[in-house]
Order: sequence, then C-alpha cells, then structure tokens
Amino acid sequence: MKFLVVLSGLLALVNCAEYCYNDVVGSCGSRGVELKNCHAKYGAIDEVLFDLQSYTNAHISRSFDYLLMATHFGNYEKSREGFEKLFQKLSDSTWDDAIDLIKYISKRGGVMDFAARKTEEDPQDDTVELTELGAVARGLDTQKKLAEDALAIHSEATRRREGLHDPEVSSYLEEHFMHRQAKQVRELAGYASDLKRLLSENKQASLSLFLFDEYLQKVV
Repeated sequence: MKFLVVLSGLLALVNCAEYCYNDVVGSCGSRGVELKNCHAKYGAIDEVLFDLQSYTNAHISRSFDYLLMATHFGNYEKSREGFEKLFQKLSDSTWDDAIDLIKYISKRGGVMDFAARKTEEDPQDDTVELTELGAVARGLDTQKKLAEDALAIHSEATRRREGLHDPEVSSYLEEHFMHRQAKQVRELAGYASDLKRLLSENKQASLSLFLFDEYLQKVV
C-alpha cells in the first residue's frame, strides 16, 4: 500500500508542470519561486478574455454617451425630464454592467485591460444633442450592438472544440446580460415606434413630445 502511495507521488512529480501543486513541489522549499500555475484560470477563459475586456470597455464608453444624452435633455433649454430619466437609467445600468464584468474577469483569473478594443468595431457618431426620436433610435442601436456582442462571446465560449468550451462564461452572460438586454431592446423599440407614430399622425408635435415625456417620467 505504501509503495502505491509513493509511486503515485513520483508520477505526480514527473507529470508536466501544468498544476499548482507541481509548482509548489517543484520549488523544493526554495524562496522566490514563481508559482505560475497557481491561478484561477480554467476552461476557455484565455480564449475569450480579450473579448470580455473589449466588451467591458464598450460598456464604459456607452455609459458616458448615455450620460451626455441625459445631460442634454436635462438642461434648461430642453427640460425633458422623462428623456433625461431614461438615458440616466441606461447610463447607470451600463456602468454597473462594466463594473460587474471587471469583477467577473478578476474572478476567473484575468486582469482587466482598459486599452482592449476590437479593431473591427466601427466608431459611433459622437453627436449627443439629438432630437427625442433620434436619441431613442441611438439608444436602441446601442443596446442592440451590446446584445449582439454578448451573443458573439457566448457563441465563442460554447464551441465544442478543445480549449474553447466554457459553459460558465455562457451561463454568466445569459444570467447577467442576455435576458435583460432583450427586454431593454424591446422597450426602446416600442418607444421609437410610439414616438414615430405620434409625430407623424399628430400635427401638434410639441404637445405629443410633452405628453410622451410625461409618460416616460412615470414608467422609467
């Protein structure tokens, strides 16, 4: 029995150094040895880490865009408290999502890179002083883009190839993003449709916008 225990220990030592325990044993009690495998990474986190970092940075950028739009509608000239409330809520939720993503990256053993950007990502128009309908349309497009990016990361994490399958990442995205994003996209699409109909069917556009703003103050 003792022979089997000793043999199993020797086999563990000769095994390739891809485990934290092997790093510890291999150090032989010496100080200053780097335990390079003693981290929280597993699954396909390395494969999707850059995408998660880019996704986080997109949330930070979009949060500031929403904040500028909220400020635009909240100034004394526009005085659209409902639209201000809508975009302030979107700004806050997008910012909170960025913080949650950073925490998740750290939990899975990664480090946040605030310079990570996807090269194929098209820069958005920086204009924030939009009409009410234009702002809602911008918000809808933004939420759709964030939702599609989440789907892309989810697809990458669920590939059934060696080193790419990570259902924990997929579960995280589904629970924290996808279901809520579907609801947000539906709400913004509804606001855009209602506003377009009100402005096209009613000759008193200013009154329609005022009433819709009052509506937003109650439901957002």
